[in-house]
Amino acid sequence: MALVVMCGQPCSGKSEAAACLAAALRSSVPDVTVRVIDESSLHLGRDESYKDMVVEKNLRGVLRSEVDRSVSRDGIIIVDSLNNIKGYRYELWCLARASGIRYCVFFCDTEVDHCRDWNVKRQEKGEPSYDSNIFEDLARRFERPDSRSRWDSPLFELFPSREEIVESSPVIAEAVSYLTKKVDSKTRDVKVLQPTIATQSVRTTEGNSLYEMDKATQVTAVFLADDI
Repeated sequence: MALVVMCGQPCSGKSEAAACLAAALRSSVPDVTVRVIDESSLHLGRDESYKDMVVEKNLRGVLRSEVDRSVSRDGIIIVDSLNNIKGYRYELWCLARASGIRYCVFFCDTEVDHCRDWNVKRQEKGEPSYDSNIFEDLARRFERPDSRSRWDSPLFELFPSREEIVESSPVIAEAVSYLTKKVDSKTRDVKVLQPTIATQSVRTTEGNSLYEMDKATQVTAVFLADDI
């Protein structure tokens, strides 16, 4: 049915927004399965997952594989990770297009100074947080989504430092409407992605590493061919 890609700096309020969005969706369409995929659901820690580029790349691969296995025309998947690299968001967009479902990006646009303060407060309270060096590295490398790019569109933006994160937030209501609205010949404001040969994926078993390598190569080739 749909793939939602959460996006934001570390400690931007993204996970809280994802939880509110998931709750709002479950209330709106109780007969549809809504699942949140994040690091914790895969038993992965924050610092351990982002301590260096190799581990971070592996994390993205694990998340992408889980999304690939989970997307369908019958449920809504919310990817609650940083999704901070535009090339990775493109790969997730390709998975949505290969499945013929709706897609959107939900961006928690929080100033870095606020994110840094929230991270420090979480550290002091013993709550899930990032090592300060890891936080600064992730904040520096963050690539903002741009609604002009099809893999960042439609783009729903929330500003957690200036507005409360609740199920009734206007932007959450707007996203729920987009994700659940019935599509027919008269619908103009909802786009269901259509599969192409380049993005059509073949389902595989969890242990097929050759498939994962081949798929990553194909996605990269398409990405470069689109002159990004």
